[in-house]
Amino acid sequence: MEGFAGKVCVVTGAGSGIGQALAIELGRSGAKLAISDVDIEGLAKTEAELKAIGAPVKADRLDVTEREAFLLYADEVKAHYGKVNQIYNNAGIAFTGDVEVCDFKDIERIMDVDFWGVVNGTKAFLPHLIESGDGHVVNVSSLFGIFSVPGQSAYNAAKFAVRGFTEALRQEMITKKRPVQVTAVHPGGIKTAIARNATAAEGLDPKELAQEFDRKLARTTPERAATIILEAVHKKKARVLVGADAKILDVIVRITGSGYQRLFSKVLSKAAPNVH
Repeated sequence: MEGFAGKVCVVTGAGSGIGQALAIELGRSGAKLAISDVDIEGLAKTEAELKAIGAPVKADRLDVTEREAFLLYADEVKAHYGKVNQIYNNAGIAFTGDVEVCDFKDIERIMDVDFWGVVNGTKAFLPHLIESGDGHVVNVSSLFGIFSVPGQSAYNAAKFAVRGFTEALRQEMITKKRPVQVTAVHPGGIKTAIARNATAAEGLDPKELAQEFDRKLARTTPERAATIILEAVHKKKARVLVGADAKILDVIVRITGSGYQRLFSKVLSKAAPNVH
């Protein structure tokens, strides 16, 4: 992958999945990495792989919901490498449950990690990215940041928020002539641990839901996802859809408008009638 040699790249949620694949591909492309995760074991594996290919790496446990820690972390990365060029706000969690039955705390937890984690990372690193003269913010939303489905209200809310936040930020960087590119990422079904580590409302079996996701929806590997994302970053694209499913469903939403809601509700009620 060209265009990343010598760049200092920050990747959150680098202990597994897309984050891990992004970090490794960036390392192979000559970038210097600052990786983080709450999963210390997974983070250590990513760090070991990066060291094995000779990539400079700074690995730290980081909870993206802890704002003050994130702000300190940004300064530490800048002090360590002398500059910061790119941040990949990738860390995220999942939850399944209808609004009627899920608790406030479940929605708050998803928003804290999936939305506020992105805001914290963007705000913490943006001054350093501007200072670099060659910055790039890459925020991972989701296909569920383009359309909503039953049982995913909390996740939909967070990912729609990431999309809106990121698109507004891109326009601000353009109008203010800041040297920072901004890209929103919308992955479809990716073969990662997010479904297997997801939580669910009472009465739902997270393991069963994860198996259904892996069997029916996960079509793209993290490695392929990382390649698609980095190609889009290299081309300075505003938005990237990851996976054929993401592209197809995006077209359906564009064509049907709000009509997709009735269509998806019928399909999902037949496919998973017992999901609340």
